[in-house]
Amino acid sequence: MRIYDFVWFMLFIVLGASAQNTPKLVHVADNGWAKNSVNAVVFRHNSLVTFRDTQFIAFYDADKNVVLGKRRSGADQWKLQTTPYKGNTNDAHNTICIMVDGDGYLHLSWDHHANALRYCHSISPGSLQMTEKLPMTGKKENKVTYPEFYKLPDGGLLFLYRDGVSGNGNLMMNRYSIKTKKWTQIQDGLINGEGQRNAYCQFAVDAKGVFHLSWVWRESSDVASNHDICYARSADGGLTWQKTTGEQYALPITVATAEYAWKIPQRSELINQTSMYADEQGRPYIATYWREQNTTVPQYHLVYFTGKEWRAVQVSNRTTPFSLAGSGTKRSPISRPQIMVANINGKLSGLMVYRDAERGSKISVAICRDLLKNKWAVKDLTDIPVDEWEPSYDIELWKAKRILNIYVEKVEQSDGEGIENAVAQPVSVLEWKPE
Repeated sequence: MRIYDFVWFMLFIVLGASAQNTPKLVHVADNGWAKNSVNAVVFRHNSLVTFRDTQFIAFYDADKNVVLGKRRSGADQWKLQTTPYKGNTNDAHNTICIMVDGDGYLHLSWDHHANALRYCHSISPGSLQMTEKLPMTGKKENKVTYPEFYKLPDGGLLFLYRDGVSGNGNLMMNRYSIKTKKWTQIQDGLINGEGQRNAYCQFAVDAKGVFHLSWVWRESSDVASNHDICYARSADGGLTWQKTTGEQYALPITVATAEYAWKIPQRSELINQTSMYADEQGRPYIATYWREQNTTVPQYHLVYFTGKEWRAVQVSNRTTPFSLAGSGTKRSPISRPQIMVANINGKLSGLMVYRDAERGSKISVAICRDLLKNKWAVKDLTDIPVDEWEPSYDIELWKAKRILNIYVEKVEQSDGEGIENAVAQPVSVLEWKPE
């Protein structure tokens, strides 16, 4: 470990011991791949996951190996396992995602950008030893991108991915049963771009098992063609889908039939694939950023449904303009955000985690103790910059205990893909329990 990174690590160890709500950085490994942001993009579902008293982690090392790890929740020592699998880490799309099913089996998918499915699971509950590569359903598994796992209340899993390419792709959805130990395809092209566009999605499962799905449309491979935020929900395990009005969708959902949570025109610096959350009452919250038409500066926004109507509020007060255009993974002065919502003392409170060059590219959190008042205060969770990092966190731990565990690694990112001349960086977990 370099002296610079060691000082950063030790600073958080000291600070973390001083108070429960003071961030603590727990070291995992020294050799995380850092030449681009493939280990630290916002759409990793998941980089971290807790099952009972064990937390799991996954990342690429400097040699492009898929590395898995586990620890007892809250412990400082990790057990790591280098798998026989590698990924094309030169492409920041090719992330690793993990999830643990209700029987304790770890599921792993990695290395996708319009290529054949790469999937396996542990040989036994809690193990870091994985099976050979396996199919799921065998249907439309040749052009997989953006794999994401989600845990269901019955212990089963959902697996979402895009079939196709940017500007011409459709959303697929598979479900895993812990009873049968098999995957079934429950949606084939749930959202259809009709050969002209594709949807970039966010997803959440609420406490009652209702699925919440939101997305932006993109008309081409150019990120500047992103527009609008749409929404759908399913109360029957993804078989049928409705609008917030209760109206049932005729599937597949298209640009003409979608419910529009918020209308945002193209060339508004609207980013895709951010985050979504659903509160205890099953109300959806969508975090993203865009530029209002009469301004030059993109701002973080929260779009949410009150139970009666959609609202959009501005969270940040940034002052620096920037523009999004072109294809590939973008180098941006701000990260895409993560949103968490909780009912605290009868008030809906919100946390938005992000990284902004205006704040020195540290890990920051905007806190709103009462979303009805929309007053946000910002604090930094790190003192050292994380460069092109984006937040991913342990969703299951947050739902169970309202504790944030965030994947941390300082990474670089070339604009439009490519790699930077960066050395391996420490991989850590930032632990923080908000007041």
